[in-house]
Amino acid sequence: MFFDKDIREPLFDFLEDSFGKVRILEEKRTGSARADVVMITPDFLYGIEIKSDADTYARLEKQVKNYNWYYDRNIIVVGSTHAAHVKEHVPDWWGIITVEADESGAPDFYVMRQAEVNPRVKDKRKISILWRTELNHLLERNDLPKYKEKSKLFVQEKLLEKVPDEILWKQAYEELFERDYNTIAEEIETYRKNRRKAYNEKLVSVEDDWFTENGLANGINK
Repeated sequence: MFFDKDIREPLFDFLEDSFGKVRILEEKRTGSARADVVMITPDFLYGIEIKSDADTYARLEKQVKNYNWYYDRNIIVVGSTHAAHVKEHVPDWWGIITVEADESGAPDFYVMRQAEVNPRVKDKRKISILWRTELNHLLERNDLPKYKEKSKLFVQEKLLEKVPDEILWKQAYEELFERDYNTIAEEIETYRKNRRKAYNEKLVSVEDDWFTENGLANGINK
């Protein structure tokens, strides 16, 4: 009997051996649920749900709905106790990988069904996985305005509108491959400081305009 913690690291090795160049992100927020594993390849974004022998299907229906909104292809990895019935709980296009113990007792993985293209993925959901700084990189790469004063949602929609899918998603996956949590944290903090500075400068400008319009200088009536 395998628990989640027994499966993860061997699974990552198996995925790298099976898919070649991959980037693994763990515990990624996916709508109102959380993806156990997100796998990036040069061509697709995969959502991977792990159901160990100790897990149940209680939350799976809701999880499947969220995975289908965000990922090009989805895979469920299940312990041997679930192998006989897992097909009843996921759509036909989901891939299925089962986990059993080998002769030494270590996890051994078997592909029961290959993942097919997810027909329900929503581009607006998928692009939300990218951070603002990564979206900014895509704007720059495609010679689009920086939209510094616009919201993250506005930038997402503008990229979907202006950049062809075959270019946008290839670039997006490249950004995810290069995601550096240390560097990105610094970039996000710099971005926030600049936003606060711009906001404060705007407040000062509005205040000065009000004093001028009302015949005041530095808040004192002349």
